[in-house]
Order: sequence, then C-alpha cells, then structure tokens
Amino acid sequence: MALDWLKPKTKASEVPTGNDTASESESVIREGKLAYIRFQSGNEAGASYQEAVGAPVESKSPLGYNVNWITVIFLNVNMMVGTGIFSTPGNILRATGSVGLALIYWVIGFLMAVAGFSTYLELTAYFPNRSGGEVVYLEQAYPRPKHFFPVAFAVQSVLLSFSSSNAVVLSRYLWRIVGRESTEWEMRGVAIAAYTLAVVCVIAHNKYSLWATNVIGALKLTLLIFISITGLVILGGNVDRVPDPHRNFRDGFRGTTTDGNDLASALVSIIFAYTGYSNAFNMANEIKRPVQTIKRFGSASLGVVFVLYFLCNIAYFSAVSKEEFAESGEIAAAVFFRRAFGEGAAEQALNVCVLLSSFGNLLVVLIGQSRTIREIGRQGVLPFTEFWVSTRPFGTPLGPYFLKWLTTFIMICAPPAGDAFTFVVQLKTYPDAMFFAAMVAGLYLIRHRRKRSNQPQPEFKAWHVVVIFFLLVQIYTLVMPWFPPEGGPYAGAVSFWYATYCVVGIGIMILCGIYYVFWMHVLPRWLGYRMRTQVLEVDEDTGANTHRLVRVPLEQLADWDATHDETGRLKRRNVSGGSDESLPAEDKAETTTTATATGKDV
Repeated sequence: MALDWLKPKTKASEVPTGNDTASESESVIREGKLAYIRFQSGNEAGASYQEAVGAPVESKSPLGYNVNWITVIFLNVNMMVGTGIFSTPGNILRATGSVGLALIYWVIGFLMAVAGFSTYLELTAYFPNRSGGEVVYLEQAYPRPKHFFPVAFAVQSVLLSFSSSNAVVLSRYLWRIVGRESTEWEMRGVAIAAYTLAVVCVIAHNKYSLWATNVIGALKLTLLIFISITGLVILGGNVDRVPDPHRNFRDGFRGTTTDGNDLASALVSIIFAYTGYSNAFNMANEIKRPVQTIKRFGSASLGVVFVLYFLCNIAYFSAVSKEEFAESGEIAAAVFFRRAFGEGAAEQALNVCVLLSSFGNLLVVLIGQSRTIREIGRQGVLPFTEFWVSTRPFGTPLGPYFLKWLTTFIMICAPPAGDAFTFVVQLKTYPDAMFFAAMVAGLYLIRHRRKRSNQPQPEFKAWHVVVIFFLLVQIYTLVMPWFPPEGGPYAGAVSFWYATYCVVGIGIMILCGIYYVFWMHVLPRWLGYRMRTQVLEVDEDTGANTHRLVRVPLEQLADWDATHDETGRLKRRNVSGGSDESLPAEDKAETTTTATATGKDV
C-alpha cells in the first residue's frame, strides 16, 4: 500500500528555480552562517546535503546492509503489534462508550499514522544517508544554537531509555501460561530474564536477530489473520457458542460518551496501538535505496496492520457482548477466544502467541532504539564517544544495547510497584511529545532553508495538510494531559496530582537548557577555551566514524580554525604550496583527524 497518492515523486536532480541554483557537483552550499555539505554513503541513496554541525555520514554502514524489504515490513509490524491489539480494544470501547465510535477511532488512528509516516518519509528523503530517525531530524532542523538539541535529546534519551513495560507484560503472560499468580519479585525476575535474553540475541548477531524479527512478525500476522477469519465465520452464524453475532452492531452508536477526558484517553490508546510505523526509519543507512524501499514496504506494513486491526475488532465485537468486552481490560483477546472456542487449549495457545508477540516487540524496540542512541553518540555530546559508536566485536552497537539493558534493569528492580513505577513510565512520554512536536515543526524550517539556499528537491514531499494534521496531533498530545480526569485532580493513574509527570518532564528540559548554557558557554569563558567538533575515524575496516567535541585553548583557536573545515575534518594542503583546501566531505579514506589534534576531549 504505497503512499504515491500523497505527493508526486520528484527527482533528486530537480532543483528550485533561482539566480544561484545549486548544482549537484557542489560540495558546499553556504547560506548565512550555515554550511551545507554534500555527502554520499553506500546505501545507494544518492548524494544529500546536511548542515556541517551534524554528525558525519558513514560512507559504509558499520552495521551492514541487512535490512531488506521483508525486514522493513516486520520492523514496523513487530513494533506496532506488541500486546496492544490484544488488550487496548476493550479500553477503547469503555472510553468511547459505543461500538460504532470505537471502530471510527481505529480509522482515525490509521489516518494519524499515515500522516506521521509521510512526515518521517520526507525527513528521511532529506537525509537518506543517516540512521537514527528523530536524532538526525532535530539536529538538522535546529543547527543553532550549536549542539543544543543534541545535548537535550541525549540527556532525555539516556536517562529515560528503558523498556520495562514491555518486559513486565511478557512476564505476566508467562505466569498466566504457567497457571499461577506470581509474587512481585518472581514477576520482576522473569521480566529481567526475558529482557536479558532479548539483549543477548541482538548483540550476538545483527543479521540473525533481524531474521528472528521476521519470523516472529510472520507469526503475529498469522495470528491476526486467524482472529479475523474466525470473526467472519462467527458473523456468518456458523458458531453455536455465539447465538447472536450481530447484537453489538445493531444501533452501533448507542451509549456514545460525551465526556471529553474519556475521548482523549481513547485517542491516546489508539496512538499507542499504531506506534511503531516509524521504526524502519531508524535504520535508513542500513537499507539500500531507503526512501523508495520504506515508501513502498513501510506503507504496506501500515496498511496491512490497519486492515487486520479493524477486522480483529469486528471479530471481538461479533463474539463478545459489549458490556463484557468493555470490562475485559488487558485480556480482551482472551475473552474472545473463550467465547469462540471455549476454555482450555485455545486460550492457552493465545497466551503463548501473545508472549511471542511481546518478545518480538522487545527485539525490534532494542534494534531501532540502539540506532537512535548510537547516532546520539556520533554527535559527540556524550562522554566515551567510541563506546557508543563502535560495532566491535560482534558487528552490533554494544554500548547502546548495554545502556538499554542497564536502564531497564534499574526500572524493573528499583521503583516499588504502584505509583512510583507508573509515574516514571509516564515521565518518559511528555519529553518525547515535546521533541516530536519540535521535529514536525522543524520540517518547515528545513523546507524553508533548503528553498532559500536552492538545494535539490527531495525524492518525496508530503502534502501540507498531512504535515499540519500530524503537527496538530503532537500539540494535542502536549495539551491533553493537562485536563483533569473526571474524578478530580487526584483521580488519575497515580494517587498524587495527575499532571505531576508533565511538570517534571518540563523541568527536565529546563535543566537540559541550563546544563547546555553552563557547559557550552559559561565554562569555556571561565576557563579560556572554545568547543570545536572533530571527526574521528573509529574503525576504518567497518567504516564507523563520529564527531567528537574537544576543548581548544584560546591561544590555539586560530590555528585550529585554519586547519579544520566546517565538519571538523583536517584541511588538505594545496599541492602548489598555496592556501589550504577543504578535504571533500565524502572522501573519508584520506581523512586523519588524530594526527594534529591539539584540543582536549570533552
């Protein structure tokens, strides 16, 4: 289900009209204080321009090119289809109050996902040679003040890079299969063991872990197809256990709620159910012809998931009464299986399938977010730069995987069950929403700058109405949490004030700003140095490189600026003995930055 209808495809060689139209042969395009450098990598995406402050493009992906069209589909499918479709339909029905409105919400969720997918696709078309998704888009949309967005995003991502919720859900399903209630620490122990197994799998071998996600993704689709077909059979009146399969569809809008908070909560659940359509964008530099491949097969994954989501809801409503289904909570699919097949083996088989689905979700979240964290490391704003960037010894990003495991381990073990755990999980959502809103708004900044500097048009460009719709969704996710729940300010998911996590999330961003000013401006003035970026070749064999921030003393600053170009690479001496020339940005093989580095590592 390709998105060709969103916007006619433009050729990379086409450029906007103007007096000084940029030629594809130009290696640098200057616009005010910004310098756009032409890069090209080995993923057959063609050359692209990015502002010099950004992390350098890797001419050869250190993680290989193992993400083919099948993997693109299942990277997204596995992340979208976690446990949501097996649990959230009951919550959405309870919030909306009617079957008709609940079904409409699933369509609205699909439209929001299409808008988001289109926005991501255009941003990837501008920077097809970089993995990392939002990291790259924010870095390029807001290059000034230098390193501010990389610092803020890095702090938030490192502190809140846990996946404890998915691991805990997996643990609960495993204990359900065993057939007994677990103690709190038994549940946590299994969650840690499951997450550790997932981390070991993705560390051990990149290619095989991607194959595993393909297999589990295929099993997920098979399960959803089975539920969908079962629902159609029930609607045909061929299941004696369900005497009246049409009862929920008569007067389908009966009971529709008018409570704004309930409608808002339902929309949040829908957004959660479709989260994951952007996962393949995190791996753009590992995909051959990424814009074309993701456009075709990423959109296909979204279309298939929507159709199966809708049919599964039809199946649920055909088998289970509205009242019972609204109270089903996280075991909505289990209630359906009991009504369709009776208690016993069928319900147990469902639990096994949901457990595998949860494990597949753990794998793809690890894979996608490891690329995000690695790209943060490549911006040079984290200490121990090589630790985040290196792919040795297994050809996988060991540093990001270790960080994910450590933060998840702490989140599973440290907070007591109840308010503390819920609060910390909520805390991650608000800064995320702030960055997503900034990213979408940043698309218009990128468009404006590229037009003003006469850069080539991207391969894909989303309609304005689509981008604005997605921007409004982000604004909604920022505003909605401030509306108090129906029971008052202390009737939310925690026993204390319902919007505490919003205030703390904003506070974290303010602290990031204070830290940035102190680190990038106050300390350098006090101690007599300036911050500069330097390109570091981490491993010539794998092609891994990175930016590294260094402190250059004021007395050495003029020499540093004279011998390094905008990207932080050494300039190449003119063979005639004249002035220095900038080394071509894409010519990494001849670049050696460590030989004359006079600054000190940050």
